[in-house]
Amino acid sequence: MLELDELWSFVRHKDNKTWVWLALCRRTRQVVAVAVGDRSRTTCRRLWERLPAGYRYKRMYTDFWKAYAHVVPKRHHRAVGKDSGQTNHVERFNNTLRQRLSRFVRKSLSFSKCPKMHWWCLLLFLHDYN
Repeated sequence: MLELDELWSFVRHKDNKTWVWLALCRRTRQVVAVAVGDRSRTTCRRLWERLPAGYRYKRMYTDFWKAYAHVVPKRHHRAVGKDSGQTNHVERFNNTLRQRLSRFVRKSLSFSKCPKMHWWCLLLFLHDYN
């Protein structure tokens, strides 16, 4: 089973929002796919394309964001509320990411100055985390 979620951060200033889309395996607690972009279907589709083939046929839990309903096949998709507990692991990972990488904190003096460094810092963290 996978848990999918997105979190926002910014590059250079808060008006330049960047969304990080994550797919986390519930059993292993590893991030199996990541995409960075806006909060549209295009970025959700990029996350879907980065999923390893073996994970595309698993059950996927998401929030009610409409991009998921358009990209994830209906037979595998389960949209649930945060109170259901089905997305707890990916939400906890989002908190861990914000605690360990100061550039992902919403109210911080530390921020990325270019999208490339934002992406590389995220990938280095994921490499260490996995």
